[in-house]
Parts: sequence; C-alpha cells; structure tokens
Amino acid sequence: MATLKPMRGKVLIKLIKEEKMTKSGIVLPDTVEKEELERGEVIAVGAPKMDHGQALPTEVKVGDKVILKKYGPDKVKMDGEEFMIADEDDLVGMLN
Repeated sequence: MATLKPMRGKVLIKLIKEEKMTKSGIVLPDTVEKEELERGEVIAVGAPKMDHGQALPTEVKVGDKVILKKYGPDKVKMDGEEFMIADEDDLVGMLN
C-alpha cells in the first residue's frame, strides 16, 4: 500500500460513506444530496503552518472524526480507496 504524507498545513482524510435511506427503506445514491458536507476520519496530519517564524497549533490529530467542505479539498484515490487532502481551514467541525 502506498503512503501519502500531507504537506504543511494539510490533512489527509478518509471519507466515511453513509448510506442514506428513506423512512420506507429505499437506499438513496450519493448523487441525491450533493450540497451536504463530507464526513471523514483524519489519517495523517502535515507539519503545522508557519506564521512569521512561529508554528501555528494544529487542532486535529490522527483518528479524529471531522466534517469538511465538499468542494474545497482535493480528492485522491489510492489502492482503490477515496481520500481527501484538505487545508485545516477546510475542516468545519469535529465529531465526538
């Protein structure tokens, strides 16, 4: 398996695909609700961003479940799985 290390200020996220189902039990395809935010798990975190020689703190760590913007991050496929590489700024929340 290939490994990918994110660069400064970037986060590698494995998408969590959830089947959406109507109350009557019909499974909806991913294309039905295109405007939703994505959910994923942080797989790797790059070095922190720098600001005037100071490292800015990174708020996420490997294993965190996050919600991210759908269209900001870049999609990457490795070994048949889909990942996102996102700026930490593209993350909108963390799930507990």
